[in-house]
Amino acid sequence: MAYKVDHEYDYLFKIVLIGDSGVGKSNILSRFTRNEFCLESKSTIGVEFATRTLQVEGKTVKAQIWDTAGQERYRAITSAYYRGAVGAFLVYDITKKQSFENVTRWLRELRDHADANIVLMLTGNKCDLNHLRAVSEHDAQALAEKEGLSFLETSALDAHNVEKAFQSILLDIYHIVSKKALAAQEAAAFVPTGTAIKVESNASKGNCCGR
Repeated sequence: MAYKVDHEYDYLFKIVLIGDSGVGKSNILSRFTRNEFCLESKSTIGVEFATRTLQVEGKTVKAQIWDTAGQERYRAITSAYYRGAVGAFLVYDITKKQSFENVTRWLRELRDHADANIVLMLTGNKCDLNHLRAVSEHDAQALAEKEGLSFLETSALDAHNVEKAFQSILLDIYHIVSKKALAAQEAAAFVPTGTAIKVESNASKGNCCGR
């Protein structure tokens, strides 16, 4: 979903947050869109989304961020929401090794359902709990490089890198979309216009002369 609109905003980008339940997806969403954090945040049932409008290289971009439930029993529902997304955060909890190991499964599911050109960012959340760290930055960076993802560690609790992560992914999406738009304009500029000329074949000419 990368729509261009004339009035309230120039572009609308759909971004999904995916990963295991409990890694902090809902709080990343609320921190970015409302600058709020809730310690008592419960598991998301189904899917919810929020929006925020901001400037990207002089253009007004409306980010529509979808919080995709990480619990297995909701996967059949949420897989449909990957379609139309132009960006995705693959979120894990730096204190939970299993959530990091499951990133490859989430990535596989994402690539099965999403557009091939989707912009992806691996996000290690809860970096404020560094004393409980179970996943090293080095391991996460290595996975990101292997899979062609960008990578940042964030903390929804103290807002560390949350804004930076969204600004980064929105900028990458904008560059891709604007390049596509430019290419389409250039292609349209080369379409010839004018009077159609009918060219007769040699066979038809011969038939004409023989009459």
